[in-house]
Amino acid sequence: MAPETKSKPRKPRADSLRNRELLLEAATEVFSAGGSQASLEAVARRAGVGIGTLYRHFPTREALFEAVYRREVDQLGDLADQLARADEPVDALRRWLHANVRLVATKKGMIEALQLGAHGSSELKAYSFERLTAAIGLLLARGVAAGDLRADITPDDLLRTLVGIFYSQGPADWQPTALRLVDVFVDGLRRHRG
Repeated sequence: MAPETKSKPRKPRADSLRNRELLLEAATEVFSAGGSQASLEAVARRAGVGIGTLYRHFPTREALFEAVYRREVDQLGDLADQLARADEPVDALRRWLHANVRLVATKKGMIEALQLGAHGSSELKAYSFERLTAAIGLLLARGVAAGDLRADITPDDLLRTLVGIFYSQGPADWQPTALRLVDVFVDGLRRHRG
């Protein structure tokens, strides 16, 4: 009897990884322009691959929406890591929150699609909540440690405030108002000395 050997999962090929990234970039663009009704064929065309390649990577529309959503969340998490190393704490928090507003503003057509993808997946909701609260927590903790930010606000509080600003979108030119509200909120977080 031959001993059982555990086989390692094969590493994806470089062209497969490249195609997946092209599909995610294309889906972001197509969904931004056309919302949840944008066709998967349009995504494949924009990526320069066949529809079969799209389905090999993302067997359902929801799988593609979820992957795009995760990618956006990961990019915001990575931005928090970069800002925490590079900027003054209060400015880093403000810049991260502004990046969230700009992301939503440029993705208005994709919001419906992303909500569809996130709606059915409690794991995806948990992942995005944890990733984003960790990102905010990193930036808040740095500001609190520097003595620049109040210590009585939690990452959950700040994330809920940000979501509230997004849901209060009114007219088509809502972005300047949202950015102003973020600035007012961040100024309110400042720890006043003396």
